Amino acid sequence: MKKIKNVVSLLSLSLFILSLSILSKVFNSKFVLESKFCSPSQQEKVKPRFFNKIILTENFLKKAVAKSVFKKPLKEYEFECGKYRGKLILPATSDPKSFNPILAKETSTTQITSLLFEGLTKVDPKSLEVLPNLAKKWQTQDGKTWIFYLREDVKWSDGESFTADDVVFTFNDLIYNPEIPNSSRDIFTIEGEKIKVEKVDTYRVKFTLPSVFAPFLRALSQEILPKHCYYHLVKENKFNFSMGLDAKPHQIVGTGPFRLKKYLPGERVVLERNPYYWKKDSCGNRLPYLDEIIFVILPNQDTALLKFLEGEIDYYSLRPQDLAILGPKQEEDNFSIYNAGPSFGSNFLVLNQNPQLNPYTKKPFVIPYKLRWFQNEEFRKAISYAINREEIIQVVLNGLGVPQYSPLSPANKIYYTFSVTKYPYNPTKAKKILQKLGFSDRNGDGILEDSQGHKLEINFFTNGDNTQRVKIATLIKKDLEDIGMKINFLPLNFNNLVNKLVSTFDWEMILIGLTGGIEPYFGKNVWSYKGALHMWNPTKVALYEWEKEIEDIFNLSAKTLDEEERKKLFYRWQKIASSKLPLIYTVNTYSIYAVREKFGNLYPTAYGGAFSEVEYIYLQK
Repeated sequence: MKKIKNVVSLLSLSLFILSLSILSKVFNSKFVLESKFCSPSQQEKVKPRFFNKIILTENFLKKAVAKSVFKKPLKEYEFECGKYRGKLILPATSDPKSFNPILAKETSTTQITSLLFEGLTKVDPKSLEVLPNLAKKWQTQDGKTWIFYLREDVKWSDGESFTADDVVFTFNDLIYNPEIPNSSRDIFTIEGEKIKVEKVDTYRVKFTLPSVFAPFLRALSQEILPKHCYYHLVKENKFNFSMGLDAKPHQIVGTGPFRLKKYLPGERVVLERNPYYWKKDSCGNRLPYLDEIIFVILPNQDTALLKFLEGEIDYYSLRPQDLAILGPKQEEDNFSIYNAGPSFGSNFLVLNQNPQLNPYTKKPFVIPYKLRWFQNEEFRKAISYAINREEIIQVVLNGLGVPQYSPLSPANKIYYTFSVTKYPYNPTKAKKILQKLGFSDRNGDGILEDSQGHKLEINFFTNGDNTQRVKIATLIKKDLEDIGMKINFLPLNFNNLVNKLVSTFDWEMILIGLTGGIEPYFGKNVWSYKGALHMWNPTKVALYEWEKEIEDIFNLSAKTLDEEERKKLFYRWQKIASSKLPLIYTVNTYSIYAVREKFGNLYPTAYGGAFSEVEYIYLQK
């Protein structure tokens, strides 16, 4: 699930991606790692017996690709007054890592926290325009000094009033606190300077920017936290360990439409209606309508499919091969399948270029001779040429996807450019590149060695709870072995994978994805060499001149108000990224999901996800 903020990157890890988010929160003020590719699961050892009765016909898939089995997301709709009752049951493929939105870097956490916390602004899932949220309005004369007027009727989920103190606390004590690692600081640091955040009075906050910041209003979808709950934890240096999975429900306090009711590890996360939620419907009734939202933690996508077919969950993110099973059953089982086209996220390989020593073992994070390989852009190009993206699209995605070569998806019609370096499948060219780099099969065992005799052997990780990603990784392993590499494929639990990527740094090559959105600047946590998700090089020091150029591009884009100039800057960024390949992009899958038709105000949108504005959803029967 993604937040309604313009995100380029919360690693799903997965940085960028899944099918559209389960709920409507598509846009984030930072990218997060994404656990899904379009779906998840590890291995397909045991299939439900009825699967064998379904024939995946070529004609059916052709119809599916032609969108004849899909219900189109609506562009215009109005919410009706609903009824208070019922629950929405959603699948989750891993436990959250915490309930702390400030520290979150992965969708397993943000899909929960996006329902518990809110920002000053939000993005309309239909128009993509910035709308007031916790702030009812704002004023600025020069684009640098802003006054935000807060809603006076907002209460926290514990009944306390929301005030300017909470906004100032969130920025000054949390986001800008050097002891609290968070991706939001990358977004709100403008040319190396902080934004000055001050309380004017109880319901007014003043933001003074060091310079004009083009995506400022979108960025303010940043979650706000209550000072009265967490200030003492900051002063006691305990905030980083607060709001964890062992927290009591009453310790997780937000302004969102729901609040935490129960967490059973490995089983479920239960959210209940926030009785103090500020938003009301057109009839004057306090939202939300649903009593509960339940995230059922399932081991893999196959289990999720079975649960959906049995009516135990209300939403399912389809893999393309699932269309033959679910397509014919829509009317009988009272659900609809939506195809929102290419997802906004990205899916890629990343090689570990971290030159540092592990402070505990005093050994390099990456074996020195492998580090030399990974830091060579020609080596990375060889890998990109070796990947048969069209085969992945046909074999794994059943044609429902497109090749991807740069950070932005074709879905981003504002900033995406086709003018990037492309790497069509060419194993012969890949082999020639490796040969020029000094690799050859010196002992005739079919595996290349470098000029020093080291075998070209790489440990390759992805999240094994995602069957589709595992299939893609398996094809990539085959492609790389075809050009003489030895690939040790090691699937992991998603949260363990994220831990390796951003904490322990003990990895060599990973297939993962990021969430995506409209505003590229919100990917700064990935693309700034000082960023919290600069995963190939977490040193906070630029290893290459092109990293510095990307840093300059993002900084300049933040203070450039001319939209055409911003497009040119982000076009340049995409060209650098596709040429230097810090991330080796693979394919972009279509966002396809099935949703029960038992809910009122169910209006999936192309950008808003399956449950756009979930506070208005209600159970009809």
